[in-house]
Amino acid sequence: MFDPLSSSIEYIKAGKLRALAVTTRTRWETLPEIPTVGDFVPGFDASAWQGVAAPKNMPSEIVEKLNNEINTALADPKMTARLADVGGTVLRGSYVDFAKLVAEDIEKWAKVIRAANIKPE
Repeated sequence: MFDPLSSSIEYIKAGKLRALAVTTRTRWETLPEIPTVGDFVPGFDASAWQGVAAPKNMPSEIVEKLNNEINTALADPKMTARLADVGGTVLRGSYVDFAKLVAEDIEKWAKVIRAANIKPE
């Protein structure tokens, strides 16, 4: 099954669940012995991410302030370690970087949807 690492990592670490591969482009630092799907299917990357979004017309000074505060929190070694414990990887950056990530993922998955001829029901 494909499961978010955050809900299965404790079972993997305890030896109660055997992970065959991770779906990210690179191996997880927390579980470096587990290969990526890309090791067997070149180019495969089905990463999940979480981020913070705000209304489109939010004033830029508020967006900048939020971005700076969030990046400061994510730079804290305790925060990074805790997120790694539950299978997370920290991606700090600007709101422009995040918008680019969202746009790239939309385009990537739109291609998959078109290629598979998936239609809304």
